[in-house]
Amino acid sequence: MKNSNSVRLYLEQIEKNTLSKYATLSSETKGRTTFEEECSIRPAFQHDRDRIVHSKAFRKLEDKTQVFLSPTGSHYRNRLTHTLEVSQTARTVARALMLNESLTEAIAMGHDLGHTPFGHSGERALSNISGKNFRHEQQSLRVVTKLAKDGKGLNLTWEVKDGIVNHSKGKGKLLKREGIPSTLEGQIVRLADILAYVNHDIDDAVNGGFLKEEDIPFKEKLGVKSSERIGIMITDMIETSSEMLEASDPFIRFSDTVNCAIEELRAYLFENLYETPMLREEFSKAERVVESLFAYFLNHYDELPNYYYPILSEKMNENITDFIASMTDSYAIDLYNRLFVPSRMKYPELHV
Repeated sequence: MKNSNSVRLYLEQIEKNTLSKYATLSSETKGRTTFEEECSIRPAFQHDRDRIVHSKAFRKLEDKTQVFLSPTGSHYRNRLTHTLEVSQTARTVARALMLNESLTEAIAMGHDLGHTPFGHSGERALSNISGKNFRHEQQSLRVVTKLAKDGKGLNLTWEVKDGIVNHSKGKGKLLKREGIPSTLEGQIVRLADILAYVNHDIDDAVNGGFLKEEDIPFKEKLGVKSSERIGIMITDMIETSSEMLEASDPFIRFSDTVNCAIEELRAYLFENLYETPMLREEFSKAERVVESLFAYFLNHYDELPNYYYPILSEKMNENITDFIASMTDSYAIDLYNRLFVPSRMKYPELHV
């Protein structure tokens, strides 16, 4: 159809002609830290999305815990399936609001790249032993700016990095104006993240027998089944945010009613799932694995893998933290077993 840069320019023009005045246009990006020639075919945010999806850190998400540690069944979510669900939800909202889908998808695909093995339990363990408050969103930014591609980083646009590092909510309020992404696309991912994990964590917990569907609160506000809850939340986010845009107050949000229900539902999950004795016991085991590995490499620093050398800094704790945070669940468990669990040895047979 077209050749050279005309393909990218054509796609950028489509954005200008069709997207909302509040959309972040690819052609108006604040740019990359290191200058590079633009792709002849892909606009900047689409290019970023592709770089993230082809990165090693993205592939590792398949073997990183979402909630349930190293589940034996294939029906439980992992960090990769969570990422894909966040992306799908965020793109639906972005398209409905005529915002930039490519930017939304790039942020969603990259938002959890810095997660440790064993989910938030690994995060807690690294905070406890490294002397630094480990935050997965800050580590995600570190992955794309410093650690990926053997220390070169992915050289992503400012808007994608801003969305990644500001997506997390912790236990704080969902609806706030400070400490959130600067773009509406990033704000969509921030709310799509909690929308996704609240619903798929309930789904996994019910399937695993940890919760009963009839005991889930706020059915009159959010629906009974997972698909109902997701539909109500997405529709509410679109309608409420659209009203904000029409009032010339660009801000992505839920209505007060749905926001309150989501926050209370999240509190219910903490009390009845995340902080239950059964899961806490498994989380504690995972934390011991991470803390033991960290302590081992403090005393055997020269045993860090050769392939990690190109990205080492002069800070020992930082390097060990980066190495452990990059591990998958399986790799961490296998390494722990190799280092700390005795293996069966074959001895000569005794002849009497």
